[in-house]
Amino acid sequence: MSALPEAGAPELPPAARSTGRPEPARLRVVPAPRSEPAELGAPRRRRPPVIAQQGVLPLVLDGTLPRGVDPAVAPRPTASAELPDPEPLCAGLVLAAVEVLTGARPAAQLVRWLTADVYAGLQRRAALALRVRGRRRTARAVVRHVRTSAPRDGVVEAAVVVWDGERVRAAALRLEGVDHRWRVTALEVG
Repeated sequence: MSALPEAGAPELPPAARSTGRPEPARLRVVPAPRSEPAELGAPRRRRPPVIAQQGVLPLVLDGTLPRGVDPAVAPRPTASAELPDPEPLCAGLVLAAVEVLTGARPAAQLVRWLTADVYAGLQRRAALALRVRGRRRTARAVVRHVRTSAPRDGVVEAAVVVWDGERVRAAALRLEGVDHRWRVTALEVG
């Protein structure tokens, strides 16, 4: 028996000869995409517009939806009875906001709890405080007193006194129940 292939029989690759496996699929040659710019005045191929956008759902305060908002995905007000006790949340949120203002915490940690305009205001004020005072190491802030009131169902307004390590600050905030959780719709820190 000879190691040479018989006349007329196709020659097998070395791997197929020794293992008896079929030959792998051949590579396909595909032309490269055109990389040259089109000639001046030549018609352009238009790409379909990208429609999908990630946005912020509108906050509904007076019960009416803005135009074009689907009621199925619009935020829904939630009654106070369906929400957790707001007092510890008020204390924690003001404490975290004071830590943002002193530079001990990034503002992004509060984005879940704040509306867009409150978050933007807190970020702006923290940036100003950092520019004016620089980054100083201060003692951990401590909440001294929290007082809450409920002007209507699903809304809580609170006054919080916080010691930030250098001075005593007063803060006022408004929580509104939206989609079964509290959201801060107004925040003022002195």
